[in-house]
Amino acid sequence: MRFVPVIGVLIITGLLGWFVFSSTGPNSSFPIKLGLDLAGGTELIYKADTSAITTDKQGALNALRDVIENRVNLFGVAEPRVELEQSSAVAGAVEDRLLLELPGVTDVDAAIAAIGETPVLEFKLVSFGGTPTTVGTSTSINVGETYIDTGLTGRYLKSSELQFGAGGTSGVPNQPIIVLNFNEEGAALFEKLTAENIGTPLAIFLDGEVISSPIIREAIPGGVATITGQFTPVEARELVRNLNFGALPVPIELAGSNTVGPTLGGEAYEAGLLASGIGFALVALFMILWYRLPGLVATLALIIYLLITIALIKVVPITLTASGIAALILSIGMAVDANVLIFERMKEELREGKGPQEAIRIGFGRAWPAIRDGHLTMIISSIILFWMGTSIVQGFALVFGLGVIASLLTAVSITRVLLITIVPNETTPLWKRLLGAGFGHKNNHS
Repeated sequence: MRFVPVIGVLIITGLLGWFVFSSTGPNSSFPIKLGLDLAGGTELIYKADTSAITTDKQGALNALRDVIENRVNLFGVAEPRVELEQSSAVAGAVEDRLLLELPGVTDVDAAIAAIGETPVLEFKLVSFGGTPTTVGTSTSINVGETYIDTGLTGRYLKSSELQFGAGGTSGVPNQPIIVLNFNEEGAALFEKLTAENIGTPLAIFLDGEVISSPIIREAIPGGVATITGQFTPVEARELVRNLNFGALPVPIELAGSNTVGPTLGGEAYEAGLLASGIGFALVALFMILWYRLPGLVATLALIIYLLITIALIKVVPITLTASGIAALILSIGMAVDANVLIFERMKEELREGKGPQEAIRIGFGRAWPAIRDGHLTMIISSIILFWMGTSIVQGFALVFGLGVIASLLTAVSITRVLLITIVPNETTPLWKRLLGAGFGHKNNHS
């Protein structure tokens, strides 16, 4: 019964190893998802023009991000990353930007085409004004039109559909009619707008051009509006499709792009794996040579730690970047650091004449506060980095945080269980040597 915990640990290790290696490959249900810097792809940077937004600017930007993300997903780009950020511009001004990472897309033109020219939909009230002008014997009025922003834009659009009827002023049978369905917030805004401006034309702008200017006859509840512009059926169908893809709440302009080729990304990934392997091997070799049996046990715990971390990366899933690989290597050092604290405490107890079992229990007990505090500070740091950092920093923080938690579990629990199970109660020269540290005999008998 004594070795049941060891058998349990070995079974868990075998299951984790089976899952990690059997789920490796492009056709796996749990592949490791690589970021743009490792898989290759395209990064697009768009500048968002928020100059016309006077209220709830952040809400409009969030809606812009959601619309673009839906648009990219509809085109089947794998694992896109769409984020908002602010950057300094000329004369200290701040620009609102939209960052798109499209892994696997290495053709910039294709990436831009995938985003497409999503329409900017706006509703504006029409105001007339002018002065009489005499031309020959006739007097006419040159009427100038001005447009008043209403705040009702494509941001509030839930869906659109194409219908056919004899609408419009032309009376043409089967004329295309575009029906707009607003969300709950847009429906309330549209009803208020129509109720307060009966008799006033409401111009509908698409990409800055008036496509329809119907007169408001009555308050329109329910959040449904119709556009009866001079569309051909093909044009109307295309417009409905684009509106359903997502009408942009604010205009955007491509400000820059960057492409990482698959070859360069593959080289970075292989280099990261090689660095991880070399780092693990050197750490394991040092632990075994210096701490002997405890070092061997720590190496097994380290293998379990790696399997747990990789399994989490697959299952969560976490998009692995170069910074994530760096975090993984760094967290290996954290796992070893905990074991070093434990083994040094054990060595002190053995020097004072304690038995192996007692030295292990006391060593773990005395090392625990330092291990706990060290890991806790690292977890807090990773949370702050993830909360306040950019996407690259967040990738590092997430992998590092999960690695620290996994290392705490393996260093304290698995190493302790294995040592207490394997090491006997009796003190013999062989066990003193196996549990000692260093390359000579002096440390073991001093």
